[in-house]
Order: sequence, then C-alpha cells, then structure tokens
Amino acid sequence: MASLAPAQPAPAHAPRPLFPRTSPRRGRTTAARAAATAAGAGEWAPGSWRARSARQIPEYPDPAALEAAERTLEAFPPLVFAGEARKLEERLGEAAMGRAFLLQGGDCAESFREFSADNIRDTFRLMLQMAVVLTFGGQMPTIKKSLSYYFIVIFLWTGLTCMYAIQVSDKLDPSELVKLCEILNPHNRPGRLTIITRMGAENMLVKLPHMIRAVRQAGLIVTWVSDPMHGNTISAPCGLKTRPFDAIRAELRAFFDVHEQEGSHPGGVHLEMTGQNVTECIGGAKAVTFDDLGDRYHTHCDPRLNASQSLEMAFAIAERLRNKRDRTWTNLMSRVVA
Repeated sequence: MASLAPAQPAPAHAPRPLFPRTSPRRGRTTAARAAATAAGAGEWAPGSWRARSARQIPEYPDPAALEAAERTLEAFPPLVFAGEARKLEERLGEAAMGRAFLLQGGDCAESFREFSADNIRDTFRLMLQMAVVLTFGGQMPTIKKSLSYYFIVIFLWTGLTCMYAIQVSDKLDPSELVKLCEILNPHNRPGRLTIITRMGAENMLVKLPHMIRAVRQAGLIVTWVSDPMHGNTISAPCGLKTRPFDAIRAELRAFFDVHEQEGSHPGGVHLEMTGQNVTECIGGAKAVTFDDLGDRYHTHCDPRLNASQSLEMAFAIAERLRNKRDRTWTNLMSRVVA
C-alpha cells in the first residue's frame, strides 16, 4: 500500500489593459459598466474588474458585440446561488483551520462522448469511496468536490461571496503571493481564498516553506491545497504523456512534510482521476508500465489516475491525516497534564 510517511530531507512582461483601447460607444451602457463607474476605489461592482490590468486576457475587436453579449448574460439567472457559495466558503474555512480536508477530483478535460450515466456513476462512486477512506481512516471531515464545470464556476464567480483559487508554482515569489492574497481577499475571510501548489516534490521542500511563512507573517488566512499532478508530467518512450504514481505520491508527502514542519494545515488535494480502469499514469499497486499505456489511454488532455491508483492514494493521505490528528491530541494532552 502506498505511504506518505515523511521522507528524508532532501521574462516578466508589463501588464496590458484588459480591453483594447477603443473610442467610447454612444448609447446605453450595461449595468456592469455603470456599476463599475459608480463604484469607489476598492469597492466591488460587477464591472470593477475593468479598472485592473491583466497579463492574460483575450482581445475583443468588436466592442458592440461584446456589449450585446454582456447584456444577454446579465438577463440570465445565476450559475451558482449565493447560499451554495456561502456553504462552500464555510467548509473551506474549516479546511484552512485544519478541521476539514478538501478532496477535489475528476477529469482534466471532459468530452461529450464520455459524458454518460455509467462514467458519471463510476467517478461519483470512486469519490465517495475515497471520502470514506479520508473521513474514517484519516479521522477528518471531508469536503467532496468534483473537477466539474459547476465547481469551477463557484471558484470563478465574482462577487461579494465569491471564492478564488490561485495555482502557484515554485516560480512565484512569496511577496507576490502575499500581494495576490491581499487583492483577492481584502477582508481576510476564512475559506474565500485557496492556494493550490503544483511544483514537484523537490521544489516543494525548498519553496513552499517560504510561501507559508510569508502568508503567515502577513496574517492571512488561506486554504492550502496540493495539486501533485501537473508538476509530474513526463513523456513516455512511446510519446504519450504520463505521470509516475511514485512522483505524485512524493509530492504529496513533501506537502504534508512541509506543513508539519511549519505548523500549518494541509487543507486538501486536487487530483486528476477517473473511475474508469484506464492506463494513463504509470506505477501503483497494479504496476502500470510504459508498455501498458496504449491499452486504455483515453484522456482528452492530461493523464489521470485510475480507480485503483486513486484509492491507493486516498489510503496514503488518510494515514498522514490520522498521524497529524494523533500528534495534535498528544500535544494537547501533554499541555493539559503539565
């Protein structure tokens, strides 16, 4: 069985405007534009993002078509209701404090061809099985969220009750991370901001401690989540992309090791996985090899853990969660006795 037991220590460019410079269009403005104009400095409004600059944004060559699309979207009901967002924010706040653990899993890219009742059932069943392992084996309440369009919308929905997730690599300077956190969560609300680390085991051991210390020194509350998938993608001899199970497990081990060292809370895990018996990631208890990749390689983007590998990873995570809880109780009781 896989284990996450501690291992032995081991050109920027100037931002450009969100929209191309165009002459103002006469006529009625959208509610978002009007709210953006009316909002004061630092106040949120549906269009206040227009006052910001961005490094990555699509160009909209036809302002009239853009405004028409905005008006259409304004007339639609919300994709996510406020009550759902508030509930998730509360639960992510528990994870930030070490009182819950986020299990986020699913496909990197979903296709209409594979969008069937059987596939949905298999992945949903796997998520429930993993949650049971984490909840009872790890003795930790588990927040179950799929990598679906619905969940992504919650993370992207802008507004006063919105939540954000920042994916960070080893290349991000800790001071820049602090600035991002302060911009996205100016009121420092627990559960509003999730930081997803993706940098490989070796970089994790070196870079993550500095990020945690910078965030803590700034007094910020964030939910730390590990994405051990994207930093461990390699090319197989046959040319297919794959991910070694051992490398994924090593990054998760490093994630827990660093948080244990820093006295912070590992808040969750982000896995690209499927309930299908695919052969896309090598390794695991069933020892998928490079030669096996072509048997059932069905991903439309990045390689996923199959059901067996995902459950094996869940047991390894549960072991670390249980050990963390046992140490917490031991330390608490020792202080009570003293």
